[in-house]
Amino acid sequence: MKEKIIKAKSGMGVLFAVILGYIVSIGITIFGGVAIESAIGGVEMAVGVIILVAGIILLTIGWIPLLGLKILRPQEALVLTLFGRYYGTIKEPGFFFVNPFCSSVNPAAKTKLNQSGDVSNHGTSILNLGVNASSMNANIEMANNKISLKIMTLNNNRQKINDCLGNPVEIGIAVMWRVVDTAKAVFNVDNYKEYLSLQCDTALRDIVRIYPYDVSPDVDTTGDGVADEGSLRGSSEVVAARIRDQIGQKVADAGIEVIEARITYLAYAPEIAAVMLQRQQASAIIDARKMIVDGAVGMVEMALERLAENDTIQLDEERKAAMVSNLLVVLCGNHDAQPIVNSGSLY
Repeated sequence: MKEKIIKAKSGMGVLFAVILGYIVSIGITIFGGVAIESAIGGVEMAVGVIILVAGIILLTIGWIPLLGLKILRPQEALVLTLFGRYYGTIKEPGFFFVNPFCSSVNPAAKTKLNQSGDVSNHGTSILNLGVNASSMNANIEMANNKISLKIMTLNNNRQKINDCLGNPVEIGIAVMWRVVDTAKAVFNVDNYKEYLSLQCDTALRDIVRIYPYDVSPDVDTTGDGVADEGSLRGSSEVVAARIRDQIGQKVADAGIEVIEARITYLAYAPEIAAVMLQRQQASAIIDARKMIVDGAVGMVEMALERLAENDTIQLDEERKAAMVSNLLVVLCGNHDAQPIVNSGSLY
């Protein structure tokens, strides 16, 4: 279905014409009633009846052109059908008049997702001049059927997904999107908002399953057969870009453009969060100990070299081993060393 933009006429002239028509109809009805009352012969009576009936008919059907009056705000569109066929789309803001027998279509009008930018259900698209209850219901339905062309943000619910290592993680995304083709959005899919939400869920699952939560060895996340350092936590922008591209490909047939996707929440699932925290803490402790030992060994080597250069003291291999042991204990210990003063012989 190809979108067809229609240039609707201004509705102000039609509005004035309808108001003028109602004034004339009221005048005709009054004139017909007066003519009947003042009729002398049968011919005058018949003419008065005809005038009265014409005035009543005009008053009865005079509101029909009001159904063709539409009001659109900026960044709103209205998809119209005429007797089941696609009539066209109005995208320009303003006050317009179209065929009063056209009906607006928006299958997602009542769908409210966790997102911003839904068109408000308040307001009117038809001016009411004594219109009956049925026309008021049509007015409210018309207001609901407007399609927003603004950039909207869809905050999808958090999902529990297994990463490439089988670890369950919880992840949520925010997708910025907008409708670019109203005909495709309305006629190609049943409900374009629900369709977008479903595609966000499936794309998120497909991409998350490729990456580990943290950097892991021997994991290929790009598909080139070479292990890399891609991860959900460390490569969030790359992951979000891949999610955006996959969603965009799926929703293009629905007339939707995906502008951006961002990861809003990322964490291990509660059932393994405590275990993974202990694992991270153990890894951090090991890295810290390794750094401490490397620094302590360097300081001991420097101390022995300085003592040997200045001939400060002569130590045999056994005493050097004892000195190295004591220095490592002091430098690598978790607590401050308690000095012991030896007032006797060195040996």
